[in-house]
Amino acid sequence: MEELRSAAEAHMDQMADLVQKLSAELRTGLRPALDNFIGFFHAIDWKEPWLMGLMAFHFVLLVLAISSRKNLNIQMYLFLLALAGVYFAENLNRVLGSNWKRFATQNYFDSHGIFLSALWSGPLLFIAIIILVNTLFSLCSLIVRWKKAELRHRARISRNKED
Repeated sequence: MEELRSAAEAHMDQMADLVQKLSAELRTGLRPALDNFIGFFHAIDWKEPWLMGLMAFHFVLLVLAISSRKNLNIQMYLFLLALAGVYFAENLNRVLGSNWKRFATQNYFDSHGIFLSALWSGPLLFIAIIILVNTLFSLCSLIVRWKKAELRHRARISRNKED
């Protein structure tokens, strides 16, 4: 019986310690994540031509995705292009990591691909999500038009039967 009580007390002490650590982490909030982001942002030389070109590429792709929102064929090509870019990001990171001295002042391409994920894959996934949402809205409006046409057709058939 004594062993059971000591085991229960040890368990309660362990749970209290875990709750205390969790509450301490919750009190710190998002500050550590924000500090990491700010450090990441300041570590990058944003005036490098290839980074400016990368940002211009993402901007042009975003404008193209928004301006072609009525043309589903172009949207699907852009969607596949964006997803292919994300798919090949690991290979791109490896190639750019071995040739960074040709175009950059410092090696941004670590083995985990954090930089390329943030500045290449992240915007491509954002653009793909925009295209996906647009496609879903287009499909919803198409379903509504189809249902209206079906109801008009049924009404026409029922009118013809009455006559």
